[in-house]
Amino acid sequence: MFLHLGDGYMIPTRDIVLIGDLEKVNQSEVSQEFMEIATEEGFVIDYSDGNPKSFVLTGETVYLSMISSHTLAKRVKELFKENGGNSNG
Repeated sequence: MFLHLGDGYMIPTRDIVLIGDLEKVNQSEVSQEFMEIATEEGFVIDYSDGNPKSFVLTGETVYLSMISSHTLAKRVKELFKENGGNSNG
């Protein structure tokens, strides 16, 4: 199964560690520092067309998306329902 991040970009759901709201990252000093380091180290890929609303953390990458974290989480939930809870993807 794959999660659509917007603008035709997709990632395997089995790789997802966390889906987060970028606005909330800006409210936490630790989260801001994490995102700054991830960006400096080249671990951030921006799929948001310069308008990020959310991020998806995998084991190796942080993906920025123009789609809200709520909508992305809802999509993952729906994918699991459709596939009977099987995360193989």
